[in-house]
Amino acid sequence: MSQTAATPSASGPQPGAGADVKDGGPRQRSVRVVMAGLLIAMMLAMLDNMIVGTAMPTIVGELGGLNHLSWVVTAYTLATAASTPIWGKLGDMYGRKGIFLTSIVLFLVGSAASGAAQSMDQLIAFRAFQGLGAGGLMVGVMAIIGELIPPRERGKYQGMIAGVMAIAMIGGPLVGGSITDNWGWRWSFYINLPIGVIALAVVTIVLHLPKKRSQGRIDYLGGALLTVSITSLVLLTTWGGTQYAWGSAQIIGLLVLGLVTLAAFVWAETRAPEPIMPLRIFRSANFSLISLIGFLVGFTMFGAMTFLPLYQQTVQGASATNSGLLLLPMLLAMMVVSMIAGRVTTATGRYKIFPIIGGALITVGLFLLSTMDVHTTRFMSGVFMAVLGAGMGFIMQITMLVAQNSVEMRDIGVGSSSATLFRTIGGSFGVSLFGALFSHKVQHGMEATSGGAAATKGGAQLDPATIAKFPPALKDAYFHAVSSGTHVVFLWGAIVSVLGFLAAWFLIETPLRGSAGKSKPSEQPATDEPLLADAL
Repeated sequence: MSQTAATPSASGPQPGAGADVKDGGPRQRSVRVVMAGLLIAMMLAMLDNMIVGTAMPTIVGELGGLNHLSWVVTAYTLATAASTPIWGKLGDMYGRKGIFLTSIVLFLVGSAASGAAQSMDQLIAFRAFQGLGAGGLMVGVMAIIGELIPPRERGKYQGMIAGVMAIAMIGGPLVGGSITDNWGWRWSFYINLPIGVIALAVVTIVLHLPKKRSQGRIDYLGGALLTVSITSLVLLTTWGGTQYAWGSAQIIGLLVLGLVTLAAFVWAETRAPEPIMPLRIFRSANFSLISLIGFLVGFTMFGAMTFLPLYQQTVQGASATNSGLLLLPMLLAMMVVSMIAGRVTTATGRYKIFPIIGGALITVGLFLLSTMDVHTTRFMSGVFMAVLGAGMGFIMQITMLVAQNSVEMRDIGVGSSSATLFRTIGGSFGVSLFGALFSHKVQHGMEATSGGAAATKGGAQLDPATIAKFPPALKDAYFHAVSSGTHVVFLWGAIVSVLGFLAAWFLIETPLRGSAGKSKPSEQPATDEPLLADAL
């Protein structure tokens, strides 16, 4: 087995996961400054796709390559998902600060190269490079927070993370449209540079963590197998039912490749001295359950985020430019509830009730959204979204809190990256499967209308300009078909979310490390988690 040694940095005593974070003290102020840099870095990763999505029509107009359009997003997403576990493990082995700074630099280099791209092929390649950095940004923020702030105190920072998510989702399309219209699409990437430099400077100057050196070898085989498996599964869900039929040789081949490499990865991890994803973390009942819950939340959440704007822009006639504002009721509810849940967790140390309430509200919210039709007002759809957002607020950040509290400090990086990965994979599956259901339902509904099948041939989603040219009867039929499609998507989402609600009841509310003022973290074990076999 390898050995990892921690060496204090030259700046003196370091805050760790067991450090007390007292309101108003010097350490608390230092943590807040570090959090500012971390949240800026997280904003970069989350905001990028939102901004670039708005600029895509202009990019295609200049660079061409319409048939490769989807790869601009897919390359970024694939690289992010595949690199996430590797970044987490590298942080555990060699120290988080240096690895995190490296990911910021990679992201900024990728952003600059993407902005300077002269062809669609170059842009796709540079977006993949940018995605590698983005994977390190996301897991790095979560792992550093896990090392700086004990779980008992971590709840008060959850509202900040939820706020960043809301700002990115609301402001991204608006900022992207404004930048593209006034400065050109290349600034959709260049805008990352000054923001990233600020994050780089803050983290470099203010963040002080113990330095590590590992004598273990990097698990190259495990990393390669996991990368192939994740890539195969993401491509399967991305291409299935769209670019290739579900029963095609390409999709079946991706499924077989993904499952075989996944099995090989599990085998390799049992033999690696420093595995990329140590299987011991899954012996914890809470970690296994919260990973399942995170997968299901990603599955339903990303589906809702995809089809809500589609319904409102198509059926309710909302402007695509303001698509981020359409989600405001859901995002504000998520942010407010997340702040409340975090404060209560910090004050009481209790957290099991939140995934249960969150699972129930997500189920109810999705069911309410499934009742929407062509006559549903924006006010009522806003109320339904607020219910869904409240459910997300109860559960989104708690999943990361429980995941980090369920692993030993030496595995905080892989614990954070694994929780992020399961949510990402869940989202990929959700969008793909819900998209297939939606397209089938819309196409089926249009077949009953004269000229409807031909109008939607090749894709159920049409742009507003095309819909405006439809005869009144055909337009009305399309609105009803979209309403029927969203009904099916949200109804199945509600059914799937019931599994997450049930899983939350089996969580075991173990003490959070670093209980506020009650015991010293050093007196608490690295993890109080019962083994999975004991819990079941």
